[in-house]
Parts: sequence; C-alpha cells; structure tokens
Amino acid sequence: MNGFRQTAGVALTIARKDALAELRGKHAATSTLFFAAIVLLLFGFALGPDSRRLQEAAPGLLWLAIVFAGLLAVGRLHLIETQDAALEQLALYPIDRRAIYAGKALSGLAAMLVLGIVLLGAVAILYGIDLAGAWPALAATLLLGCIGFAAVGTFYAGVTVRMAAREVMLPLLMLPVIAPLLLAAVKATATALGGDPFGELGAWLQLLAGYDIVMLIAGAGTYGFLLEE
Repeated sequence: MNGFRQTAGVALTIARKDALAELRGKHAATSTLFFAAIVLLLFGFALGPDSRRLQEAAPGLLWLAIVFAGLLAVGRLHLIETQDAALEQLALYPIDRRAIYAGKALSGLAAMLVLGIVLLGAVAILYGIDLAGAWPALAATLLLGCIGFAAVGTFYAGVTVRMAAREVMLPLLMLPVIAPLLLAAVKATATALGGDPFGELGAWLQLLAGYDIVMLIAGAGTYGFLLEE
C-alpha cells in the first residue's frame, strides 16, 4: 500500500511539473490550439456550405483535429525534458519507472482533455451542432479517447525523443497503433450525436475502455526500458 502511495505521489509530482512547464510556455499551447482550429476551419471550407454534410463529417473531423494537435502536445512534453537532460536525471532517481510513465501520461491526458473540450466547442460553433442532449456520452467518449491517446503517445514520445527526426517519426509510429482508438472514438461520437438509435454506444465505449487498459499496461511495463537506453 505504501509503495502504491509513493508511486502515485511521484506520478502526480511529475504531472504537476509538466503542467507548470506547459503553462510557462503558453505560446506553444496557444499555437497548438490555433493549429487544430485551422484544421477544422479548412476542412469545413473543403466540404462546402451544406450543413447536413458538415454535421455528418463532424465526428471524424473532430478526432482528426484532436489527433493532429495531440501529436504536437505529447511530443512537446518530452521535448522539454531533453533540453537540459532532465529526462536522464529523472531516470537516475530510485523511483519506480512506472511512476514516470504515469506522470507523463497524466500530463498528456490533461493536455488532451483541454484540447478536446475546446475543439468540441469549436465544432459545435463551426458546424452548427447542438451538443445539449449528448453531453454525457460525449464526455465519456472524450475521456476514454484521450486516455488511450495519452497512453500510446507517452510511450512513443519516449521512443522518438532522442531521434533526430522525431517530428516525423512520432506520427509514423503512433498513427497505425491508434487507428482502432480513432475508429471507436469517431463511431462513439457519431452515435452520441445521433441519439444512439440502435444502442451501439455502449459497445464502442467498451472497446475504447479495453484499448485504454491494454495500452496503459503495455506502456507502463515497457517505458522503463526506454529510460535505460
């Protein structure tokens, strides 16, 4: 029990440190949000003024913008650590390596949730979608989707952080792995916005939850090896 408390305390400390670093560099966070909003706006122009067409495409465009912006966010959380060799120093401390992974994943989750909430509001405004009746289902979908993305993103950001071409390698490695997550999140979002007439929402949320559990276990079990390289 004491070991679990210590691990949880270390993870929260790391997450708090990363959050403070992100807040200090708020221009980077602002540019990420601006980039995601531009993605939504450009796709909106590409699809034309047909409101029905925009509403049908909204779930996919929402998660596409979240993924694009999320790649920048999770990559930046690790990049901060390499600028003064902080990641190597952190690996020297006698702490459970799973706590480092959990802390990084928590900070990534926080960044993803903020992105998701802002972009969900942007989608509602740009594409004329009423979210009033779908909030509980959308909140569950957003939370489960962001957990899975943070779990995978934290691991692969650790893999690519020391690579010279990390900006290219991170999406190349991550996108095939998060394809099931993206599919389930888009389907769950579309089902929630459509009122779930066929009772499919529960199955998609279960798929998201199962994906999250598998990726969290895999990431926590292997992340420590990355720090030893």
